[in-house]
Amino acid sequence: MSQGFVVGQMTVKNPEKWALYRSQVLDTLRPFGGELVFRGEKVQSFSGVNPHPDIVVIRFPSVGDAEAWHASAAYQALIPLRQEAADVVLTTYAA
Repeated sequence: MSQGFVVGQMTVKNPEKWALYRSQVLDTLRPFGGELVFRGEKVQSFSGVNPHPDIVVIRFPSVGDAEAWHASAAYQALIPLRQEAADVVLTTYAA
């Protein structure tokens, strides 16, 4: 079974709301075995243009677990706050 990864690239619009979102999102990961791999800020692009300066990588036991997390009531309840706080692109990967 392949591990699942969720990569989020974001541009924060409202730092206070983003802090509130971040303080709540980790608890939504645990029931699905999700763990934060890293958060970071872009230093430079070696190739191409990436419009988002921030990134997060979350690892799950499987892609199915990542999908279940995203569809969960707990995470879905946070999406309106996330949308107010930042422009976010979330992508799922298998590895």
